[in-house]
Amino acid sequence: MSEVKTYTTDFAGRPLKVELGRLGGQANGVATVQYGETTVLVNVTMGNTPKAVDYLPLQTEYEEKYYAAGKIKGSKWIKRETRPSEEAILTARLIDRTIRPRFNSNIRNEIQAVATVLSFDGINDPDIPALFGISLGLMISDIPWDGPVAAVRVGRVGGKLVFNPTYKERAESDFDIVVSGTDGKINMLEAGANIVSEKDIVEAIKAGFKEYQPLIEFQKKIAAEIGKEKKVLALAAGHDESLVALVRQFSEHKLQNALYKPGMAKNEFYEGLGQIKAELEEHLKQQFEGSPELSKKILEASVIFEEEIDRIVHKNILDENKRPDGRKLEELRTITADTGVLPHTHGSGLFNRGNTQALSILTLAAPGMEQWLETMEIDLTKKRFMHHYVFPPYSVGEVKRLGAIGRREIGHGYLAERSLLPVIPDKDEFPYTIRVVSEILSSNGSSSMASVCGSTLALMDGGVPIKSPAAGIAMGLMMEENSKFEIRNPKYKILTDIQGPEDHHGDMDLKVAGTREGVTGMQMDVKVEGITPAIVAETLAQARKARLEILDVMGKAINTHRAELSPHAPRVQTLKIDPKKIGAVIGKGGETINGIIEETGAQIDIDDDGTVFITCNTPEGMDKAVQRIKDLTYEPQPGDEFDGKVVKIMDFGAFVEILPGKDGMVHVSEISAEHVRHPSDVLREGQSVHVWLKNVDDMGRINLTMLPPGTKKSETFFERSSRPPMHRPGQAERPRHGHRGPHRR
Repeated sequence: MSEVKTYTTDFAGRPLKVELGRLGGQANGVATVQYGETTVLVNVTMGNTPKAVDYLPLQTEYEEKYYAAGKIKGSKWIKRETRPSEEAILTARLIDRTIRPRFNSNIRNEIQAVATVLSFDGINDPDIPALFGISLGLMISDIPWDGPVAAVRVGRVGGKLVFNPTYKERAESDFDIVVSGTDGKINMLEAGANIVSEKDIVEAIKAGFKEYQPLIEFQKKIAAEIGKEKKVLALAAGHDESLVALVRQFSEHKLQNALYKPGMAKNEFYEGLGQIKAELEEHLKQQFEGSPELSKKILEASVIFEEEIDRIVHKNILDENKRPDGRKLEELRTITADTGVLPHTHGSGLFNRGNTQALSILTLAAPGMEQWLETMEIDLTKKRFMHHYVFPPYSVGEVKRLGAIGRREIGHGYLAERSLLPVIPDKDEFPYTIRVVSEILSSNGSSSMASVCGSTLALMDGGVPIKSPAAGIAMGLMMEENSKFEIRNPKYKILTDIQGPEDHHGDMDLKVAGTREGVTGMQMDVKVEGITPAIVAETLAQARKARLEILDVMGKAINTHRAELSPHAPRVQTLKIDPKKIGAVIGKGGETINGIIEETGAQIDIDDDGTVFITCNTPEGMDKAVQRIKDLTYEPQPGDEFDGKVVKIMDFGAFVEILPGKDGMVHVSEISAEHVRHPSDVLREGQSVHVWLKNVDDMGRINLTMLPPGTKKSETFFERSSRPPMHRPGQAERPRHGHRGPHRR
């Protein structure tokens, strides 16, 4: 076993500890990182031989273990961790987008980075130490990598910036921003914000960039002491220059013609590029006929071909402001917006930006339809608003198997959901469970931001009282050629509304969503070393201008939520009852509430505080369910009147059922203003009567009267019997009650 080494530093006011040599050992790089009492084990591994692919085969995984939080998986049947949760997938994507730009894109050996959460203290999120750990693992390994990188989470509580806030602080924060990058540049951003100005977002990013710098130096120190010598890999040194010249000579003119045809459809555009690539392959077969390296030459030429497109696109934008579709740098593609496009839904919106089209459909349901969440980090809780993003293969003109949701769909759906959440009305105002599905019917750049726009249209079309319309835009960047790892202050151009080759061959993809007042969501990844905070600020300002233009177009289709819900949507009515009466509504074994549901067709959900949500598709069912619950939880008040039914007659009065399962007593003196000798003289069981509530005695018994308020009663039997008896001289006293004795002749 190797020597155990320990390193410690302070990060955002808490100790960060690194342990090397105790756990693991077979991977190329292993590190254990502890932050607070949250502990993450990192293993980075590389295959020995290159794969026959034309991309960097990097795989980043983030594993949550329930034992880390002292939990057993909640499923009744499955206790083993299975597929990663959506939260774990999102964290893996966050880490991947940070480390990927620092690899040489010509590496073809498989690389896998795995972060496993071993201990979770419930205070410190494992994602930041996991990212740090993977960077450190790569630094001390023999895997070629141009690190290190680090990250920090930034929040703002009570007007003050907080670094790596606790979960409680994050719940109170105005925004949640993860900033990551190198010692000189930012290369990844992830943010959600409660409608915060661009200025405040930029200030938080700048502060976060400064805060993580000590971790960069910390990693360099450790790597200098124990880091392995980096391997020299095939293709890592660059291309055969003669092959580069051959590919450029053959394809440059053809690519210039194919890339710059304004108005060309996306499928026509890529068919043209595919045709040139096929012609290049045939040309290479002729040039290297009989050569044992033909397959290798074709594979390498495929990479050079993509780089040639990259070079041409960069050069034309940087030197001439020339975009493939002829737009100006800050110009949006043609935008259209529409609502109510589907006939039998709760709300729908259709948003088009160029060849990107998102159809968003709203569904409203009862509060009980909220999604239950449970992960290593999250205790069993409910999620009221959901946005799901669907990206079928036909949206990009491809044929693929339809099936399980991919990581990209999870990531894009979450970004849109996070961007919309700040404008969703509070549950007290709008107690529905809300789900929006964005079907991407055609994609040519920025489909996640199109889904934000389409979903906003669908929400307003459905009558959801959102706080403000939201829209999103994708921003791009072209930096000076060969600046990826060399030039520190390169020439650059920022592009509004990127598509096609600008997205694929550009150096940055910064998606920004928000309202007219501020930002609600943001995500950035780059293909270069990174960008400066100044470029971030400039990009956000340009994005705001585009967002306002988009909102203007959307406002012409619909500028506020509709006054009424769709006739196809259920209605929700809220009642407040005494929590002590929840049991009366539910009944023994749920018998009472299930009976109401079966009788009325309503769905009934009850919170512990006594809030009752009744959801029904018909007014009749709603009215009946509301009345049943009001009856079950009725609090008697003097003067209330009822149409009741006589259920039992006694000598002293009658019992009348005023509500299901609840009755009161009408004393014989309260049956009529005239004298009534016995209740049965006037009433019979089953008879319908109108009664008023007189009072409730100390024992909780309800006393009723059949006499309307203000009625003047004649002398009653009891009043007469309470008078002293009248006596005549010489006459014996006769009993007033009981048997008179036998009849005599």
